[in-house]
Amino acid sequence: MPNFTLQRGRVPLLISLPHDGSFIPDDIAVRMHPQARRSPDTDWHVARLYEPLALGLGASVLKPLASRYVIDLNRPADGQALYPGQRETGLVPTVGFDGEPLYRDDRVPDADEVQRRISAFWQPYHQALADELERLRAEHGRVLLWEGHSIRSRVPMLFDGRLPDFNLGTATGASCTAALQARLQGCLQAQSDFSFVVNGRFKGGFITRHYGDPVRGVQAVQLELAQLNYMDELSFDYDEIGASAVQTLISRLLESGLQ
Repeated sequence: MPNFTLQRGRVPLLISLPHDGSFIPDDIAVRMHPQARRSPDTDWHVARLYEPLALGLGASVLKPLASRYVIDLNRPADGQALYPGQRETGLVPTVGFDGEPLYRDDRVPDADEVQRRISAFWQPYHQALADELERLRAEHGRVLLWEGHSIRSRVPMLFDGRLPDFNLGTATGASCTAALQARLQGCLQAQSDFSFVVNGRFKGGFITRHYGDPVRGVQAVQLELAQLNYMDELSFDYDEIGASAVQTLISRLLESGLQ
């Protein structure tokens, strides 16, 4: 069974949602604490936010089935830290965003298990991502990779206080052109409903940094959303009214990115 889905589009835009999945295979779940089996650190409902917009624009969408607890697709396969000196959960997490252990007793994955997950989950996703980027770039001469993410508005282990509503990351300007970053920042500055920051705590993960190559015509941007604007952060229930406003601004950003 494929561990991801890819909807191929017709415009030079690929929306990647690497933390949308919440499925944990039984052989992994049985070793985990009950709370961890719920995969609470999922980027809940990001596909529900993006897929209608992608359909309207004609964009490609790539999303996994498995939880980030199985393997974090937005981390390098060698396990190197994305934010040296700051706490993060790694390629195959053993603690959640609350700092609590995911696995019971000493049942954490060993090196062989990590490699198995890389082969079974990480490599297929990244191969699909690279292939789709190349297809779109070859067809259009350019392509925008849009990394869609979300996280609880307060995660003390990862950042202080409340996260801004919209967190745009461009690897501090390295993953896209200055013109694209300026257009996106202009969209955020033109509205007053949501707070925002550009290249704040979340500057773009491995996918943004690795695939963004403006010289080759591949631009990459990460958008991290604070979840409280479109869902209940305790129950994970979707908020249709809040989500509609979030989608409106995301749509403006995507359209600006395609200019």
